[in-house]
Amino acid sequence: MLAAAALALLLAAAPVDQPPLPTLPQSAEIQLKLERDGSLSVAEAISVPNGVTMDRRVALRVAAPHHRDRLYQVRDVVLEGSGTASVDKDAFTVHLTSGTSILRYTVDGAVDGDRVTWELAGGWSAELKFLRASFAAPKIPTAVDCLAGPPDSDFPCGAAQIDHAGLTRFSQQNLAAGQRMAATVELPAGTVPANAVVVPAATIAGAFVLTAPVGWAWTAFAALLLLTAALVWRARRRFHVKAPPPGGRFHVKATEGGEFESPEGVLPGHVGVLLHGRAGPADLAATVLDLAVRNYLWVSAEDGDWRLTRRNPPDEHLTAFERAVFEAAEDAGTVAGLRRRHVDVDDALYADAVRRGWVARKPRRLGRAGIRVVFYGLFLTVLLALTVGYAQLGVILVLAGVAAVVTSAALPARRRAGTDLSRRLLGVAEALASAKPKDLTKPQRELVFSRALPYASALGELAPWVAAFAALPHPPRVYWHAGDVAPDQAGSFATALAGAFAGARRAHLLDTARPHAGADPPAGTPEPAPPS
Repeated sequence: MLAAAALALLLAAAPVDQPPLPTLPQSAEIQLKLERDGSLSVAEAISVPNGVTMDRRVALRVAAPHHRDRLYQVRDVVLEGSGTASVDKDAFTVHLTSGTSILRYTVDGAVDGDRVTWELAGGWSAELKFLRASFAAPKIPTAVDCLAGPPDSDFPCGAAQIDHAGLTRFSQQNLAAGQRMAATVELPAGTVPANAVVVPAATIAGAFVLTAPVGWAWTAFAALLLLTAALVWRARRRFHVKAPPPGGRFHVKATEGGEFESPEGVLPGHVGVLLHGRAGPADLAATVLDLAVRNYLWVSAEDGDWRLTRRNPPDEHLTAFERAVFEAAEDAGTVAGLRRRHVDVDDALYADAVRRGWVARKPRRLGRAGIRVVFYGLFLTVLLALTVGYAQLGVILVLAGVAAVVTSAALPARRRAGTDLSRRLLGVAEALASAKPKDLTKPQRELVFSRALPYASALGELAPWVAAFAALPHPPRVYWHAGDVAPDQAGSFATALAGAFAGARRAHLLDTARPHAGADPPAGTPEPAPPS
């Protein structure tokens, strides 16, 4: 056994000898030697009968599992005899004429782990009557496999074995034109360095194969996504306000000038932007209510509805979003009319909060950029899939755009001043929910009830606020409503306003989803409750 191993090592250390010449016409003798650097030295002796030419084309890009291709490289080609041999990017081509020719060349890429794979014969234009080959390596192989016959078949070779000297020998008879003979030899671990080159297949599926550059891109994207998620989580955690400031309880009262005091002059319409980051139907309803309380609109009961008419023209004291709501209410004429009008003042409301320093500008540029990146990513995915591959880079770009859009929507923009004001608004809500009107003088009750009513509506404390004043022995009258109106009737009007704007918002969303739908409210939507 030691002698056999020594002989194998001696054979592996020597250069490829002159292969034995074929004894039969139209046959081949092949010697293969695996070098210590992993290259495979090959010497072939091929006998071509008189009057016959034999051509061979060996593909250097071979299909591998999982939508990949394996690449081989042939170099140092030397032909002794009559014919030609050439190598291009995709194939090794041989053309032989009559006589015996000896072809020598070196193959790179044949070693995959501890396996050596090469096609001993294949792509010949004529039949090979007989083929014999030997394989030598620095160490004695542990296993050998050989297939012969049509491509993709699994027929074994005529003979494939390791002899007593440690050489691996193969033989095959009558290999038809176009058929192949492929050998695979397994060596002890670490015999030679692996040099197999595997790349994605040149197909649509191969374009989406995970490669090293794509893997690094995914890793970078995942790290960036985690960092972004952490920043958004931190920002949203700071955004949420759960309690009023300690010792900062708000007390409902009237100022010496006769006006209701609100923190920092915040308007009812600002509540949604400050507390939730966006305006809603409740903010619009509270704004209409506030315009009536401030004598810009006059409210009167009419045929089971409420009519809204101008009492004073809009002036410099109204903000842009208040003017827009005022005009919408005046044009609608009634609460039912508001249900059929979509009033979009979100941008104006947000801009006013930005101007006051409560919130930062919406990160809309990030969202718009994200949408553009999504389309760029889709285009890049298709382009890469149809050309050079690595299409997952385009997929990563699409997901990056989606992440930018989601981040734009999720990022809160409230500044520190806005956060402080939001906590004070929670104090207002707490005070409205536990109000004690009996602590106010009778003249103050009328003023404070109406001035705080829009805030109670926007903050969700309408019911306890109205109930507290309605329970008084002599409830205050409502000065901005025609007739002798009590607090509970004013509360019904506020509730109807909120329902009208909510219905308008739902109808607008349905119209957006179904462009051909009518502008009427959805069937089954309840009408506003008539005044008592």
